Amino acid sequence: MTQRSKRSARYALLGRRLRRDPFVVQTVRSTAAATLSYVVALWLSSEAAPLTAPLTALLVVQVTLYSTLTTSLRRVNSVVVGVLIAIGFSVLVGLTWWSLALIILASLLVGRLVKVEEFVPEVAISAMLVLGVTQVAHTAWDRVLETLIGAVVGMLFNLVLAPPVWVDTAGESIEDLARRMRRLLLDVAEEFAGAPHVERAAARLHEARRLDNDVADVDGALRTAEDSLRLNPRVKEGLLHRIVLRTGLDTLEICAVVLRVLTRTLTDLAKERDGETLLPRPTALALQETAQHTADAFVSFAVLVTAPGSEAAEAAETRLAGELRAARACRGGAADLLLALALKEPERWQLYGALLTEIDRVLDELDPEHRGRRLMEELDRHTRERRERRLRPRYRRAPVDA
Repeated sequence: MTQRSKRSARYALLGRRLRRDPFVVQTVRSTAAATLSYVVALWLSSEAAPLTAPLTALLVVQVTLYSTLTTSLRRVNSVVVGVLIAIGFSVLVGLTWWSLALIILASLLVGRLVKVEEFVPEVAISAMLVLGVTQVAHTAWDRVLETLIGAVVGMLFNLVLAPPVWVDTAGESIEDLARRMRRLLLDVAEEFAGAPHVERAAARLHEARRLDNDVADVDGALRTAEDSLRLNPRVKEGLLHRIVLRTGLDTLEICAVVLRVLTRTLTDLAKERDGETLLPRPTALALQETAQHTADAFVSFAVLVTAPGSEAAEAAETRLAGELRAARACRGGAADLLLALALKEPERWQLYGALLTEIDRVLDELDPEHRGRRLMEELDRHTRERRERRLRPRYRRAPVDA
């Protein structure tokens, strides 16, 4: 490969990464929408510099279509409420220090009542800006018009140029988490045949605890992916995609907790051995082989969860089932060896039993049958909640006359 082709390949890879980066996409879309709303406001509004329109568009345009629509409604509601409060105050009183205090207090209280959520301060800001001008009514309705222009441009921008679906990004995050868990379990398995110091075993425990931060990062990416599937015309089975990804992350989160408990057991065993070999070689090898198959199952499970099509999902499920069978077979041999070891060292039988229990929990969580039941339960729950929301107004009991 020539130097030019290598450089072109690097540029192409960088371009793909930038196109798939939510921050880059958000920056470009917000800038374009704000500029377009300002041009439209110059044409429709009588203000010389209608900056409220691009400000609204900048705050309204989000990464996903669902969040854009919900944000637009709340922001327009907050601005209109603030303007109406300012008009009411301007009729009664002018701008003084006590009227300013009253309008801020009233705006914040009313903002809570109308449920504009994070835009409660916007109610007070709109009221203060309108109250502080001379021609209140004229400026008030201009501000409402500019807000509507910015909100409409932001919504149309996402309807015409639909935002990307962030399922692939969330899927990559889930697979990265599974690979980190795999490396940790393999590192833990290596310690079984050695005589690690307590400090080294404790380092594994701290590494397992850091998985909580990784799970939180993946959860953030998954929330963005879930929002991108809502109300998106390019996605036909958004609910199913959301449930598949969410239940997959829940399973890995449970496995991460079990890994943390496993590293805790390893630390306790290292304290008991005090520099001696943790386990006899045959027992250690049996546990290592079990851990290797279980670690590979993490990745296969993540691939199954994030598979783009049915064929890829079937291949991943077949691979996962094979790895789980191999892990359970090795686990059976390790259980016999640990039982014999516990009979010789009854004071440590709890630690030996804990090793098997933690491995069993991971294997049960990754089992495809367990996953299928979990998916059906979640689908049934969502279907039931949706049906209850539709039927609730219809069957609401009428008030009884006194």
